[in-house]
Amino acid sequence: MSKGHGYHGKMLRVDLTRGDIQVEEPGDAVFRRYLGGGALASYFLLREMEPGVDPLGPDNMLIFMTSVIGSGQLSGTNRFSAVAKSPLTGGYGEAEAGGYWGPELKAAGYDGIIFTGRAEKPVYLWVTNGKVELRDAAPYWGRQAMEVQDGIRAELEDKRIRVLQTGIAGENMVRYAAISNELKHFNGRCGLGAVMGSKNLKAVACLGTGSRMKPMDMELTKQIFGWFRKTYDKTKDAFHLYGSARGVGALNKDGILPTDNFRAGTFDQFENITGQKMADTILTKRGTCYACSIACKREVTVERLGVTPLYGGPEYETISANGSLLRIGDLEQIALTNQLLASYVLDSISTGVVIAFAMECFEKGILTTEDTGGLELTWGNAEAAQTMVRMIANREGLGDLLAEGVKRAAEKIGKGSEAFALHVKGHELRMHDPRGKKSLALAYATSHTGADHMEAPHDPLYAGFHPNTTVLPEMGIIEENLAPTDLSLRKVKTYYKAQRVWSMYNTIGMCDFAAAPLNHITLTRLVEQVRAMTGWDVSLYELIKAGERADSMSRIFNVREGFTPDDDTLPSRLFEPMGGPLNGERIDPGEFEQALASYYTLAGWDPKTGMPTEARLMDLDLEWAAGEGARA
Repeated sequence: MSKGHGYHGKMLRVDLTRGDIQVEEPGDAVFRRYLGGGALASYFLLREMEPGVDPLGPDNMLIFMTSVIGSGQLSGTNRFSAVAKSPLTGGYGEAEAGGYWGPELKAAGYDGIIFTGRAEKPVYLWVTNGKVELRDAAPYWGRQAMEVQDGIRAELEDKRIRVLQTGIAGENMVRYAAISNELKHFNGRCGLGAVMGSKNLKAVACLGTGSRMKPMDMELTKQIFGWFRKTYDKTKDAFHLYGSARGVGALNKDGILPTDNFRAGTFDQFENITGQKMADTILTKRGTCYACSIACKREVTVERLGVTPLYGGPEYETISANGSLLRIGDLEQIALTNQLLASYVLDSISTGVVIAFAMECFEKGILTTEDTGGLELTWGNAEAAQTMVRMIANREGLGDLLAEGVKRAAEKIGKGSEAFALHVKGHELRMHDPRGKKSLALAYATSHTGADHMEAPHDPLYAGFHPNTTVLPEMGIIEENLAPTDLSLRKVKTYYKAQRVWSMYNTIGMCDFAAAPLNHITLTRLVEQVRAMTGWDVSLYELIKAGERADSMSRIFNVREGFTPDDDTLPSRLFEPMGGPLNGERIDPGEFEQALASYYTLAGWDPKTGMPTEARLMDLDLEWAAGEGARA
């Protein structure tokens, strides 16, 4: 099965219109230059897809991509990417996920899958040990996620099968429908589940029963694992103990826990929705992803509400978007909302922001019970929020409009509701307020997928010297002493350097929660892991360049789809002053524009067009892509 290193060199290409399946071998040079993830997916997207295609039409491509180190045994190295033109933004769409599906695809013999066209009837793809076939998915259409997974496993007679699927929300082409694997690991953002639904592609089931991928350098692999076992202590790791919600209390204390649709940064019930509270009450198990000791996932049980650990448990973004943002302080009810979102396979962030938008419209009288079908969309009303989840997924009543996302919904509703629609490029805001962590102003504005806080480590890590673990010493980020509310040129420079690392993480399939500066795996050890898996004598410089390549290609994609520098902006609410601990703090428009100009210079983007300059493309060996922006 394996070539003896971290990748097979084989891609599946599935034409759903014709029902044709081919195996493609791009060559070792392509894999080394692009490595995997969004970089390798963008390579195919830019080369093959014409500008201007309908994201929900058959000409959109949908790509699932692992990396050259995927299926390795080092914690945090097994994420994969889903990539397509986003039906939510009309631009580049990418979402990463952990879990077990990516390594299973590798074990079945392939590094990635490219879907084109549209099946006449619902289908799913079955991949196992070099055998690939399209099968009838009609029995699973309109079914909840658990029914789909159980049904496919029963049909194929093996409970070990890993099922990647879109849900009812994707079938109904909700523009922020997600994709899930194992019911609780999500390619959550950009509406890529709607792309699956538009193609009548219900699921991709994988099982590899042969030998797993083996590293090229077994001795180096043993050294890395020995170091990890000796130095990592999960009993002291807040990610393991409390999950991503470990920081709810700190965010509330700092005045940046999104509340009331970002009108406030503190929530009087915050203590009821922390990761610590979850661990003390409803937590059943600390779940994990393939070969990861950190185990930051949550699995919860609330028997009285029918909440099962099979759907996992709420992460921080879900807790904030469907908790504090809506003034809901009941963790058990949030767990039920999380299960509903997972059952219908919806992006929990966009869904929460859309419901918060509707609640503010209801508060202002712009929406009434006549619009909501009698539903009282008041702050803190968990039952109403859960009803809206169902209505959105099924496109019923007001849910049909909200399924379009806040940008389109506000444009349709009007009456000043645009001020309540918190998005960048049509993509709903994440649950981190840039007014208190100002490098996020750049992250949200310049991200090619729209508002995204996972572009770089956040500002508190730049706020001082860390004697034991400096932020990213290999990148020269050692002692910056930059306040979280600083947006000076020094902050822009520091953010830019750190962003290079996180772009590389997405390309290589590395989890930010397992790697520096948030956790244990250093850049030095990650470079060693790539060497061990592939046998290549790679350097950190080479890996960083691959991440920069990914950034430039996704930027080119957006330019050719009509995006300009004017789209690199923020919702008006973030230019307004905060209350609470950060009373008066805001994003200053002049300071923001100066920071944005400085970032453009560092990134090598033309300030008039937003395109990477010719020199920048040459530096990244992307001369072939120079004409792509002109095709817009």
